[in-house]
This record gives sequence, C-alpha cells and structure tokens, in this order.
Amino acid sequence: MVSLIIFIIVGIVAGWIAGQVVRGGGYGLWGDLVVGVVGAIIAGWLFPAIGIPLGGGIIGAIITSAIGAIILLFIIRLIKRA
Repeated sequence: MVSLIIFIIVGIVAGWIAGQVVRGGGYGLWGDLVVGVVGAIIAGWLFPAIGIPLGGGIIGAIITSAIGAIILLFIIRLIKRA
C-alpha cells in the first residue's frame, strides 16, 4: 500500500514538473499523474536501452520520471501540431 502511494506521488510530481518545463501549467491532478506514470514507463525503458543508469530513491525516480514525462509531452505536442 505504501509503495502505491509513493508511486502515485512520484507520478504527480513528475507530471507537474514536466508540465512546467514544457510550456503550460500541466493537465490537472489526474492528467499530471497519467503523464508522470507514462513518463516513468518511458524512462524505465529508454534509459537502460541507451546505456544510461537510472538513479535510486525517490528523488532519482522523480527525476527520471520527469524526464520521461517531458519526452512524452514533446511527442504529444508534435502530434497535436501535425
């Protein structure tokens, strides 16, 4: 139960950070959670594939999830423009 709460908090924080970095104020609580969680999945797959080690702990999880969420938001914005 505690790990699920931490996972949700990391997702929300990462989604919010990504929303602040990529023009805009985010997508609300649920949108930020989804963007953060999907960003974590992207980062968890992409970083090891290109040889970048993932950091440990909550701060490392937030940073890698935020980077993955930023990548996701850039892709979403590119698709919306097309």
